[in-house]
Amino acid sequence: MPVKLEDRPIEQVKEEVIDVLIHNYSHGIISNDAFERRLDAVIATSSHQEMVDQIQDLDAAPDDTLKKHKEQQFSVHYSQVPAEDSETLVNVLGETERSGVWIVPKEIRLFTILGGSILDFTDARFTSPSVTIKVMSILGSDKIFVPENVNVLSKAFCILGSSKNKAPSVASLHAPTINIEGVVILSELSIKLKTTMKENFVAFANKMKAMFDSNPKL
Repeated sequence: MPVKLEDRPIEQVKEEVIDVLIHNYSHGIISNDAFERRLDAVIATSSHQEMVDQIQDLDAAPDDTLKKHKEQQFSVHYSQVPAEDSETLVNVLGETERSGVWIVPKEIRLFTILGGSILDFTDARFTSPSVTIKVMSILGSDKIFVPENVNVLSKAFCILGSSKNKAPSVASLHAPTINIEGVVILSELSIKLKTTMKENFVAFANKMKAMFDSNPKL
């Protein structure tokens, strides 16, 4: 006997509904406007039924090709290449940036004086389920961008400074955790998503649509 809709985990229902929307959009069954409108409704609501209502008139059978590419796109990337146990970044009247595809060490020591830094974990390759960032920032600006599929724990201590953690940190218990600690003096430390959930899903859906359009046999 199937479980009642309202008794199912809502995140699981949301994921299944979004899969159906992407499937139908990428196969040309609904327009881009309809896809984004329905996606907005699914992301905004906390009602099981309102989510399911968005796919009542659609083909509810995402294919294996879409599922495979989605897993590759949204899963956490772990590297088989071992990284250094620690890395030290020093910014004095300058700026350091780590972005794109890079190997994340277990510990990053970040020293910023009258400078800035950008650590972008969006496409990074993790080597450990736990990463520690130790920050010492004086009159600086440090920005940390994270994907939605990692958790963030910030324990930075501020003195006449600012530390803002806008990362949702609702990933699974098996996802990597980025621990941020240290001291921020007359500086700004920001932790946030580089792209929103909607932006990620729209980009993925457009990628799948382009692939299916170029090869209808898939």
